[in-house]
Amino acid sequence: MSEFDPVVEGYLAYLRDVGRKAPGTLRDVRCTFNRAWPLLESIRPDVPMWKRAFEDYLLWLERLREAGRTASCLNKYLSHMRGLLDYAWRSGRLDRNVLDGFSLNDSIDRREPRSLSLAEARRLVLACADATAQQRRERLMVLLLYGCGLRTGELCALDIADIDRERRELTVHKAKNDRPRIVPIPGGVFTELLAYLLERGKRGALFRTVARRKRICARDVGEVVRSASRRAGLGPEVTPKALRHSFATHLMDRGVDLAVISSLMGHRSPRETGVYLHALPGTREAAVRKLKLGGGR
Repeated sequence: MSEFDPVVEGYLAYLRDVGRKAPGTLRDVRCTFNRAWPLLESIRPDVPMWKRAFEDYLLWLERLREAGRTASCLNKYLSHMRGLLDYAWRSGRLDRNVLDGFSLNDSIDRREPRSLSLAEARRLVLACADATAQQRRERLMVLLLYGCGLRTGELCALDIADIDRERRELTVHKAKNDRPRIVPIPGGVFTELLAYLLERGKRGALFRTVARRKRICARDVGEVVRSASRRAGLGPEVTPKALRHSFATHLMDRGVDLAVISSLMGHRSPRETGVYLHALPGTREAAVRKLKLGGGR
């Protein structure tokens, strides 16, 4: 990645040495700055990234929005930039942090995620045959995405050693935001996983490509889900992410506590999981109706 001016590099070193931020977080912040620098230069050249006018940052965010970045992404980028400016201000290089207190209203981004109904989820699983070793491998990918709510990258990174046969759970080590978690494996999925492991071996990646025997990548997983969706007669919008959304939505539909779902999905807080309430019309209203206020004893 790019080397920045001493102030930016000093901030990154501060996050590492003083803030004790995880390597993944440091990469995330550096990636934000790598993306921001060319856009800010195109707005007004030859001005340090941390010494811009407020209007420059507004134009930067607007260009990102026009490029299709979601509101949650924009707020993350803004948080990274605000931290840099705060560091520059505290070290005496700025009179003030022009982004202090500024945030974006991301409510427009809280739209309903694509998710499957229970009937559609059953159709998708039934469309995954298990006659051959390759079919069993692909079926298990779908089952783990839906049954454990895994992200695509988390599925790709799973090793055989991450499966705890005694406790019937798996450990997600390479998780978003460097938040490893343990996920229980549903009974039906666990049975098929055990059968798969008898064929797979005892070490290494849980899933490998058929041709070159390398660890699968996101493209491989996407193709498996798209093929299964076509066989099930579902739309092209059924993606690995849709299966993860379905996992959360169906748990919520069964009354599972939001904090529990948040933990299972590896979210930073239940607020992040709250987006799934939009997929369940009447859920919040039903919760309010459970309150017993006034009236009789």
